[in-house]
Amino acid sequence: MTETQEIDNAGSNFTQVLDAAAKLPGVRINRAIYLRTALKRHCTEEQIKTAIADSPAAAGIPLKVIAEVANTSIAYETSKVTGLSTLAGIPGGLAIIGTVPADLAQYMGHMLRIAQKLAYIHSWPDFFADADDEIDEATESMLILFVGVMFGVQIAQGGVAKVANMIAANVAKKLPQQALTQGIIYPIVKKVAGYLGVNMTKKLFASGIAKAIPVVGAVLSGGLTLGTFLPMSKRLQKHLASLELTKPGHRTEDAEIIDAEVIH
Repeated sequence: MTETQEIDNAGSNFTQVLDAAAKLPGVRINRAIYLRTALKRHCTEEQIKTAIADSPAAAGIPLKVIAEVANTSIAYETSKVTGLSTLAGIPGGLAIIGTVPADLAQYMGHMLRIAQKLAYIHSWPDFFADADDEIDEATESMLILFVGVMFGVQIAQGGVAKVANMIAANVAKKLPQQALTQGIIYPIVKKVAGYLGVNMTKKLFASGIAKAIPVVGAVLSGGLTLGTFLPMSKRLQKHLASLELTKPGHRTEDAEIIDAEVIH
């Protein structure tokens, strides 16, 4: 097997874990409910309505408030992931996540929860607006990039920045579908997924999954979980806060995305 094939396979394995996690109950965050709950102590009703209908940036919410809300969300998810309590009790048992270890899927589920919360408070559009059973390709690609940022993958940061620029430039309320699934961002997504697959799931799949207890146990031990989840969440928070999309006063309008292949 060539190195390219090995990376592609690892990327496929990682995507399998991400997709399984996205199907777990409680993983998908309702953007409107989250923003209302997170902002009610800090903002006026008018600001909250604008944040939900448009974005927190368009509502002019100060960066100080954004940071405080983000920190609160990180603290909440970190406390939950340590015990893996929020996503416990999977309807239908392990059948729902197929060949992916339940603990690994739950850990990834918490990563996806905090990624969504941080994205929404930093003025990103809704990832699961249609609430379909299956995660669409653009959302899957975007979540892969977010997880890549959490793990410190440099090219993932560049990919997230490019998508943010597309959303800002095209005054859109949705992800750039074409760019994320077959355009200029997609090759970055594949590389990030491959990297994450090699580093996170290769041993699990190579060991027959069920026998990979030392790997799963190490990842999910309380102390190590706390020591990894918190800094990873902070890394994503810092990157999202640095993007122009987050700045107060940045507005989006009711316009469809135009996939700008020329944006670099």
